[in-house]
Amino acid sequence: MTTPFPFTAVVGQDDLRLALLLNAVSPAVGGVLVRGEKGTAKSTAVRALSALLPAVPVVAGCRFSCDPAAPDPGCPDGPHEETAGVSRPARMVELPVGASEDRLVGALDIERALAEGVKAFEPGLLADAHRGILYVDEVNLLHDHLVDLLLDAAAMGASYVEREGVSVRHASKFLLVGTMNPEEGELRPQLLDRFGLTVEVEASREPDRRVEVVRRRLAYDDDPAGFAARWADEESAVRQRIVAARELLPSVRLGDGALRQIAATCAAFEVDGMRADIVMARTATALAAWAGRTDVLAEDVRQAALLALPHRRRRNPFDAPGLDEDKLDETLEEFGGPDDDPDPDPGPDGPGGGGQPDPGDAPQGDGDTAARPEAGENGQPRPSGAGEQSPARASEPFRTKVLSVPGLGEGAAGRRSRARTEHGRTTGARRPRGTLTKLHLAATVRAAAPHQRARGRSGPGLVVRRDDLRQATREGREGNLVLFVVDASGSMAARQRMGAVKGAVLSLLLDAYQRRDKVGLVTFRGSAAEVALPPTSSVDAAAARLETLPTGGRTPLAAGLLRAHEVLRVERLRDPARRPLLVLVTDGRATGGPEPVALAGRAARLFAADGVASVVVDCESGPVRLGLAGRLAAELGGTAVTLDELRADSIAGLVKDVQRRAA
Repeated sequence: MTTPFPFTAVVGQDDLRLALLLNAVSPAVGGVLVRGEKGTAKSTAVRALSALLPAVPVVAGCRFSCDPAAPDPGCPDGPHEETAGVSRPARMVELPVGASEDRLVGALDIERALAEGVKAFEPGLLADAHRGILYVDEVNLLHDHLVDLLLDAAAMGASYVEREGVSVRHASKFLLVGTMNPEEGELRPQLLDRFGLTVEVEASREPDRRVEVVRRRLAYDDDPAGFAARWADEESAVRQRIVAARELLPSVRLGDGALRQIAATCAAFEVDGMRADIVMARTATALAAWAGRTDVLAEDVRQAALLALPHRRRRNPFDAPGLDEDKLDETLEEFGGPDDDPDPDPGPDGPGGGGQPDPGDAPQGDGDTAARPEAGENGQPRPSGAGEQSPARASEPFRTKVLSVPGLGEGAAGRRSRARTEHGRTTGARRPRGTLTKLHLAATVRAAAPHQRARGRSGPGLVVRRDDLRQATREGREGNLVLFVVDASGSMAARQRMGAVKGAVLSLLLDAYQRRDKVGLVTFRGSAAEVALPPTSSVDAAAARLETLPTGGRTPLAAGLLRAHEVLRVERLRDPARRPLLVLVTDGRATGGPEPVALAGRAARLFAADGVASVVVDCESGPVRLGLAGRLAAELGGTAVTLDELRADSIAGLVKDVQRRAA
């Protein structure tokens, strides 16, 4: 068995360690979502926590980890007789991103059903994680239907399975921990709210601290057991402190003054619903118990707010996470109650004690280059070229109509276009091609039933051969790639026009965030084209890059189309099943080089040859119109619409209508 990295040996990351420890003290806090860049000890800290949790007494032989002191009366393995039980270490169960629904919640035991003719339930990961930790790495990449099942179980403390003739309910109370890199996409706001606490982690910019991280990691890799032994005393101390805090927790008093501060803080930051108030109350109580106190103080309320509110105050993905600490302090001071202690005892020190972040972990400068001015090949900002204007400000994002690609795809699970998927409603059955992934039980039984006498069946079991197996076919929704190709040249530099285009792209990104789409942006101006926004679901990065998009210069239309074609080619290699939609925003003019219009036409025919659905938004204006955009649309095999139809509140609906007419 692999020796985990000691929890107390993690350098810095005080907020992360404190949030995990508070959930270990009081699982009712509701779990932790850890957001941060790669390589910041997110997974290391979570896996190390399981070694600190006290041993769990369980009923011997119970697959659902019932507590012998209070067994679940509805346990599928019950009823249990009174017994002393056995003790085992707390489990940390990891849910893979690609797990199936059956693996998560459990399903009918197919082997016993077919061989013995009985209905038996095979438990899933939710049963394994009962009274332990359920860890989801890259939770933002988990399929939506699995996230819904997971968070419902976490909220209710039980898992309900109603499928394939099986009706089972079993207890499922666990410490839910999710980690994610925001660059790879966000969670929906309603899912963010289901995590009790959220912490942002980032690597320290202080050289001495980084040196210590490397030193400890190398020492652990050379001798994991020896390294863990050197931290055994610290680990034991934290383990004992968790036990003491759990015992003290029922005695902690949450006074009216602290409750008033909690309610006032949630109201001041305009969080939705009442879950934030409840989570803050439980977190503040756990903080007091962790500090060895029986009274909740203002400092506990403040720290609880910093952990429980930042992810709940986001109204949409364009809002930056965080909390205005000056406003928080003013609210706490204004609503301070008479039972607040003006000189509180901070309690014993320890890993995460007091919950104050270490100054050494503060970021030194901005490590995100997404919002910086356009850079040249040497990494230096490019000087403004002739005719270049300052970036136009995007109009306000809006709610879009559903944009869908016609036909039936087979892309990644999402919430937009119809597709054959592994998850969704069952529409039929077929013979499996290759490995059987989802058995259609009824169709398999029907295929095997007529042959039972010929196969010499004599017992209750069904004689099934490989030719009888049937694969379930399901229909759900897929995510698509919407690639905008935007003319940012001098002929398109009208600020109002570019603001509307940017607003439309941001709106589609917001919709893509909710529907699990990818959206990309290619711009062309001057003498070349560039990928201003690589295909992504990260709306934070998208908003920053679109905000700094400059305009002006010549119109290298062919270069823009060729760059877009290359983007789609690469994306097709990465994900062949994801269907693209090209949206070209231009007046059709082309300048630079010999025969620029003809060259653009040849580039457009590449998309038609690949069967890419496309629409051209004609931005030509003035009394004399050349009709170049319409001709370009014909070369693309798509449809052209005029600039008058391009409104910030209708572009998504426009694209959908064009797709419907094209179909």
